[in-house]
Amino acid sequence: MLTMRNMKFTLRNTFGLLSIAAILGACTGQTTGDLTGVEGRRPWYHPQPYGTIYVPTGTFHMGQSEQDIANSLTARPKQVSIQSFYMDDTEITNNEYRQFVYWVRDSIVAKKLGDEYMVEHENAEPTIDWEKVRELNMDDPEVKEQIKPLMYSKEDNISGSDNMDWRKIKYKYKRFDLEEAAKYNNKIKYFKDPKDTSISRRKFIHEYEQEIYPDTLTFVRDFAYAYNEPMTQTYFWHPGYDDYPVVGVSWTQANAFCWWRTLYLNAAYTEIGDPEVNPFRLPIEAEWEYAARGGRRFSAYPWGGPYTRNSRGCFLANFKPMRGDYIGDGGFFPVKATAYFPNDYGLYNMAGNVAEWTSSAYEESAYSFVDDKNPDFHRNVEDDPGNPKYSATTKRKVTRGGSWKDIAFYIQNGTRAYDYQDTAKSYIGFRCVMSYMGRSNRDR
Repeated sequence: MLTMRNMKFTLRNTFGLLSIAAILGACTGQTTGDLTGVEGRRPWYHPQPYGTIYVPTGTFHMGQSEQDIANSLTARPKQVSIQSFYMDDTEITNNEYRQFVYWVRDSIVAKKLGDEYMVEHENAEPTIDWEKVRELNMDDPEVKEQIKPLMYSKEDNISGSDNMDWRKIKYKYKRFDLEEAAKYNNKIKYFKDPKDTSISRRKFIHEYEQEIYPDTLTFVRDFAYAYNEPMTQTYFWHPGYDDYPVVGVSWTQANAFCWWRTLYLNAAYTEIGDPEVNPFRLPIEAEWEYAARGGRRFSAYPWGGPYTRNSRGCFLANFKPMRGDYIGDGGFFPVKATAYFPNDYGLYNMAGNVAEWTSSAYEESAYSFVDDKNPDFHRNVEDDPGNPKYSATTKRKVTRGGSWKDIAFYIQNGTRAYDYQDTAKSYIGFRCVMSYMGRSNRDR
């Protein structure tokens, strides 16, 4: 008779034999036929880039927070949902942007010096030997002689020293246009022979060459009949301003920085055997406003309440309060990127200090037709008057947050403004974001 105890013993032995058979099968290269996925892949969680804050997935009402009839035409309230992302806790500072400038400078110098500073690869372009480049002495007379084409000529030099001509420091990079490729693939599918695969992916790879040094003359140019020469002469290079937000950077320069930062980080991950992550980029307009609100619904400012002062009467941002008092808030020009209290997400100066570029194109009616999930409207038209899409309107890019020279209206969460993608201002900077891979950073 088969008792319950005997049945348990029989089942236990049966499972044991099956486990032994599976192990032996794995050792001999045989499979069980089960769908187990590709083996050897490690669990992975999205690392948080240094200097960023995690902004969780959420839904909010985008647009104006007050009864403003004029502003309602360009910022109509709309409920939207935003995917989680990492965002820089401060605007990109002078010293952070200088790291980009010096990296590009050193890479150009390495190529000028020749094969000694390059690493050859089979079936690929040579890459820079950064260990040797870091040991390079820029004051070495032989090095100076070789990189002389990058220096100012004697006629342009006023100090008698060998200075770099930063106009010649240009960043070259390539990007794949996913949107254009997707549209073309759709045309092939519906209007041409689906077997026609003659098109090369090279068609969708765009090459860029961008001057990257900030326009340091903006403080003089932006304000006629004002004495701002000291800021022009010292703001970007002097160590006293290292932790201040970089300005004088155009929208196209900000995009070049984001792409360089992506390659720089992913190269470090590749070196230690980790997978690459999503690219850094400028935030879309909706992401910026969602982050600025800090989880507060219908708030006028990042700190919440409808006032620009705290309970002690101190201003909460760097802007132009009252009737034009530049110093009432504690700042005259831009202040340190960590000045004032952060919002509830931990983001500094989402109102005031410097306005910030977004990736979105400015269109007055955009809120009426964009999606309610990661809404965005973008145009990337290069400065080519021969392009049929080219016009002054297509070059308008949304700026958010207001700046040190703006009144309180422009530092509100829902206020939209714009500038042209090829212009640089003394009151516009930027910060980067990176889309989070996964549902939430709490999923462990």
